[in-house]
Amino acid sequence: MRKNFLKLSVLALTLTLGVTGLTACGNKEETTGDSNKAYSGTVLSIGSTALQPLVEKSAVKFKDKYPDVTVNVQGGGSGVGINQVAQGSAQIGNSDVPASEKIKDKKILDELKEEKVAGIGFALVVNKDVNIDNLTIDEIQKVFTGEITNWKDLKGNDSKITVVNRTKSSGTRATFKNTILKDKDEKEGLGMTQDSTGAALKAVRETSGSITYVALSNLMTDKDKEGIKVLKIDGIEAKKENIVSKKYPFWSYEYMITKGEAKDEVKALIDFIKSDENKETVEKLGYIPMGDFK
Repeated sequence: MRKNFLKLSVLALTLTLGVTGLTACGNKEETTGDSNKAYSGTVLSIGSTALQPLVEKSAVKFKDKYPDVTVNVQGGGSGVGINQVAQGSAQIGNSDVPASEKIKDKKILDELKEEKVAGIGFALVVNKDVNIDNLTIDEIQKVFTGEITNWKDLKGNDSKITVVNRTKSSGTRATFKNTILKDKDEKEGLGMTQDSTGAALKAVRETSGSITYVALSNLMTDKDKEGIKVLKIDGIEAKKENIVSKKYPFWSYEYMITKGEAKDEVKALIDFIKSDENKETVEKLGYIPMGDFK
């Protein structure tokens, strides 16, 4: 009797240990599945100076989440970013326009994949001495094509208009052309040309009677707005509500472009930038989360 009892006890203990082992294995697999994948490596994200502030700030938070990934962010313009990706010199091209705006070779274009990560508004800004606060689209076209060259012709003070334009690689310039100039072309050689948003703003601050166009993400603080004035377009203020409702015309989506489908740490970075987790950063820097567009 005692011998049978011992056999039953051993059997029960064996079954108990077996069940416990299986449960432990199951819990381990579940925990592993819920944890973040460990990414590592270096990502070069280059291009639009309008998108650059968002990528830089988001990269800091991304680094906290994935400490083994290094993200290098550079400007240069949307065209530069897209072409660097097409050549395989960078993992991500930051752009204010779709790749098709800068790449015409269909074979190359077919290799590129783009992801909308945010919306962004742009604004016309003038030197603080310009005494107007609104321009119509028709008036803007006449200024940038050289038809109007003095502010007095726009009910302003009697002073020369100095146009500060952007280089042809600029996505901001492409957006300006698409949404404001439309079928008109800027007059080449008119005024001056700058290769970045920061340089364009600096030129306007330092040049009486000057005008340019910049992303709203570069106009977030009082310091950003020192020495300049932000103009309305057709009486509509450049702000989020007017962009989302499509009342304000000068805006675009922001794109992150890759050669082929984004994978591993590159995909993780793009997904993070447009995620709800990063929404506060997107809004704080003056961009518009993709979820706000209907």
